[in-house]
Amino acid sequence: MSMRDEFWRTKTLEELTVEQWEALCDGCAQCCLLKLEDEDDGRVAVTRVTCRLLDLDSCRCTRYAQRHVRVPDCIEFDANAVGDLHWLPQTCAYRLRAEGRDLMWWHYLVSGDRETVHAAGISVRGRAVSEAHVHPDDIEDRIVHWIEPKRSAD
Repeated sequence: MSMRDEFWRTKTLEELTVEQWEALCDGCAQCCLLKLEDEDDGRVAVTRVTCRLLDLDSCRCTRYAQRHVRVPDCIEFDANAVGDLHWLPQTCAYRLRAEGRDLMWWHYLVSGDRETVHAAGISVRGRAVSEAHVHPDDIEDRIVHWIEPKRSAD
């Protein structure tokens, strides 16, 4: 697949092939951050704690093909589910495309470089810790509110 065929601009999420769907992921790993849901009102708080399978440097899953077996809470989603996942970051490529918006300037399909997401400060690289190093009772103390991403390549 050529990165310059701009499939994300010409196809809906439902029309994407498996390869295109996977390519749409920007590699920020924000979806791999553990979330806490308030039982009373359903609000979701995001923590700086990641799934134990996440490589914190590359921001990629170390066991991607087996992630749902190894981590039963790992959420698998498709084009139909994107709109219901209100916790997806505002910058998430799946969310942007579901809302009919274009990808951000730092997305590798636009920039041509997978490191741009990290350089732009969008990924969890350098800001997260693996759940393997956090006691379960301490996860609630790690709730975060990410800074707004840069809007241009300035």
